[in-house]
Amino acid sequence: MFEIERKYLVKKDVYSVIDEIKPHQITQAYLVNEKSKSVRIRIMDDVAFLTIKSDLIGITRKEYEYEIPVNEAFSLIESFGLKTLNKKRYKVDFNSKTWEIDVFDENLDGLVLAEIELQSEDEKFDVPEWIGLEVTLNPEYLNANLINRL
Repeated sequence: MFEIERKYLVKKDVYSVIDEIKPHQITQAYLVNEKSKSVRIRIMDDVAFLTIKSDLIGITRKEYEYEIPVNEAFSLIESFGLKTLNKKRYKVDFNSKTWEIDVFDENLDGLVLAEIELQSEDEKFDVPEWIGLEVTLNPEYLNANLINRL
């Protein structure tokens, strides 16, 4: 399976948009975190996933995701002593597309990113006024690299 997405910094006025939305709480950690591949554990609310991703080619990467028991996800994090990245995710529908707004906690407090998944790299879409600078190709904003700032 392929993942095609664009990532953006978000302007402060997004808070008026997400204020009334109940967020998903996400905790994630990396078993493998290399430039060419990553293996991530993600716990979102009461569901957990093991996700394998390849390196980006353009804005596309291969992604394989499998649901795993939540207790096993926590056990993997604890057993391997993994750092965890914590964020709240808000889903916002805008002109027939869903934007995922991530508000980061702890040492990344204040960082807010938005992602949109696309069907093709050249797909056209409308951009809400609260979207800022695109950072899709800036590795500094990959979750796999953000976790190293904790």
